[in-house]
Amino acid sequence: MFEKTFNAGWGDVDPNSHMRNSAYLDRCSDVRVMYFAENGFPSTEFMRLRIGPVIMKDELEYFREIGLLEAVKVTYVQAGLSEDGSRFLVRNEFYKTDGKLAARVTSTGGWLDLTTRKLIVPPSAMLQAMKALEKTNDFQVLASSIK
Repeated sequence: MFEKTFNAGWGDVDPNSHMRNSAYLDRCSDVRVMYFAENGFPSTEFMRLRIGPVIMKDELEYFREIGLLEAVKVTYVQAGLSEDGSRFLVRNEFYKTDGKLAARVTSTGGWLDLTTRKLIVPPSAMLQAMKALEKTNDFQVLASSIK
C-alpha cells in the first residue's frame, strides 16, 4: 500500500485547534502526486504531456481529531477505475500513530488535457501506474468519461 507520513503544521490547524478540512484535501493531493512521481510521472512529465488530474468530487469523513504537530500516516488506494482509465475513484485514509483511523477522503476524478481543456484517456504507462495501486474491498468499475 502506498503511504506517506506527515506532521500537522501550523498552517494546517484551524481555530478549534485541530487539522482544518482543507488541509486534509491538501495532503490527499500531495500523496497523489508523490505516488505518480515515484511511479514514473513527476510533475515535469505531466507538463511535458500537457495533462493533469482533475478532481470533481471529494467526500470527507472524520473520526478523530488531528492536532498541531501530530504525526499522521496517509494511505492512497484505488476505489474505482474505468476500463480506459479516464475516470477514477481514489481513497486516502489518515491514521494516527496509535493506528486509529482519523479521517477518510474519497475523491472522484479524471484526466484533463491542459491544451483542449477536455477530459481524456491517460497514456498507457500512466494507466498501468493507476492499475498498480492497491484496490479497496469495495472497488468498482466506473463508466468512461469519454463520450
